[in-house]
Amino acid sequence: MRAAVRTGWRIGAAAAAALRGRAGRPLSQAAGEGGSAEGGGGGGGGSGSREAVERLVREHPVVVFMKGSPAQPLCGFSNAVVQILRLHGVEDYRAHDVLQDPDLRQGIKDYSNWPTIPQVYLNGEFVGGCDILLQMHQNGDLVEELKKLGIRSALLDAEKDQEKK
Repeated sequence: MRAAVRTGWRIGAAAAAALRGRAGRPLSQAAGEGGSAEGGGGGGGGSGSREAVERLVREHPVVVFMKGSPAQPLCGFSNAVVQILRLHGVEDYRAHDVLQDPDLRQGIKDYSNWPTIPQVYLNGEFVGGCDILLQMHQNGDLVEELKKLGIRSALLDAEKDQEKK
């Protein structure tokens, strides 16, 4: 597994150079300020109820349920998801820290019928966890899925810059 993760991070020099400028820039307010673990948002059952989880999943085109926050992930898999999104220049997404809410942690697992965290949702659809997002990054599917959401991957710009040289 570790070899696969290491392989996933090997990107071309042009892409690395293009991304270097992003390193100090925060993600979005929602993603960068402690992860917006809002619980259920009030009404309609607890934070782990199906209705509450459904609202969270559909609140934004890109939603991540993770351990910690994008600014401070508390597990390697959550960190990998944050880094993959960062590589693609996805800065505007909602992140929910499941460690802050045990009901949400179990509720999202029940909702997706997927036993592990992190979990990534694109346009309300469950994509998968770290391994699946890494695979999508490696085979180019993530670029295509982001395009469907109107998000242009930063890796496309890095490729274009490389071709010009």
